[in-house]
Amino acid sequence: MRIEPHSFAFTVLLGALAAVPYSGIDINLPALAATGATLGASASDVGLTMSAFMLSLATAPLIYGPVSDRLGRKPVLAFGLALFIAASISCALATSLPLLLVCRFFQGIGAAATATTFAIIRDLFDGDAARGKIANVMVAVNVATVIAPTAGAALLAAAGWRSIYAAQTAIGAMLLVVVMFRFAETATIAPSARLIPSAVTDSYRRVLTHPVSLPFILVGAAGGATVFAYVTGASLFFVGAVGLSPAQYGLIFSACSASVMAGAFVDGQLGRRGISSSHMLATGLTLSSAASVALLAMTSAGWMPTALVVVLLMAVALGFGLSVPNVMSATMQHLPDIAGAVSAAAGSVQLIAGAVSSGLVAARFDGRTALSMTAVMAASSLLALGLYLLVARPADRRLQSRAIDAGTAIRSPTGS
Repeated sequence: MRIEPHSFAFTVLLGALAAVPYSGIDINLPALAATGATLGASASDVGLTMSAFMLSLATAPLIYGPVSDRLGRKPVLAFGLALFIAASISCALATSLPLLLVCRFFQGIGAAATATTFAIIRDLFDGDAARGKIANVMVAVNVATVIAPTAGAALLAAAGWRSIYAAQTAIGAMLLVVVMFRFAETATIAPSARLIPSAVTDSYRRVLTHPVSLPFILVGAAGGATVFAYVTGASLFFVGAVGLSPAQYGLIFSACSASVMAGAFVDGQLGRRGISSSHMLATGLTLSSAASVALLAMTSAGWMPTALVVVLLMAVALGFGLSVPNVMSATMQHLPDIAGAVSAAAGSVQLIAGAVSSGLVAARFDGRTALSMTAVMAASSLLALGLYLLVARPADRRLQSRAIDAGTAIRSPTGS
């Protein structure tokens, strides 16, 4: 029995697959110090395992995307999950920090295969249906980000840090069984398709020169940079400058994740009621920009009441949730035959932009204010809004207009 694409079970599967990379980060955060104590390293040194995981997570999809376009989504998912399982077991058995770094790098390579989730959605759904599925997946991903740190802390307290990797092994194994026996191939593979370097290069050339997909990739990257700036800067500000406890900061982080979920859920519901994707995207980007600029103005004025800062951060997160499903849907809309390459390029560019914004926030943090966070958030969110209004939306409308004109010419008695 295959899981039907329109079923709730299929949505749950997509959400679980998409959440693998995020849970691979958040569930490990509470265990950095304990891992260091066992391996004879500092917590900051163990933090390099996050960097190793993120590095492979950002680069491996660039290989998986074109491969999945030519060999199918199912083989790529099966390979990636099998590698994720093997690497998770190796992480649990690691006896030194260098060995753990290598294992985490390969764990990230395995987890990166789940980036094909959005390509699977594009294979099966179009327009508002694709937007709704992406919104549901975003809800599932943010549920994982809320649960993962608490789950990691519970596993650490109950059985030590190695049990976290054992749990990741179990999750990967369950997903692999479902993919192998309940998931049917979704990609349409041309008989002439060949996996050769020139074909891969041509796929990315098409993505990076497409008049609509590229601008939307950049919009998504700028929006992602806004969120990465918050993730890095909020902990530095609330814990390091304001003096909140890690538990109090955890509640703020959870509230913002819930706001992303709420935005994605609302977007999916409004899409079913006929509210256009372009309207929701403009609304989400405008909300994030307005809240980010307000935060920057407050920082500049030296007035940062904690409650209001949290509300504005939640507004940024809500705007992100409203916009992301629409950005991803628009990014892949016009290149369905290479949806894997498009999804991979979009994800990698967003992670790179996020790494840059996180680095800027951390490097410029003054230990007293949220200036580095709010400045990067404001710049990134305004860039996303400007790219959409001035570049991406006009390009999308031009392409749609050409398609309508071409269809009219074909149907016309004088058309040829």
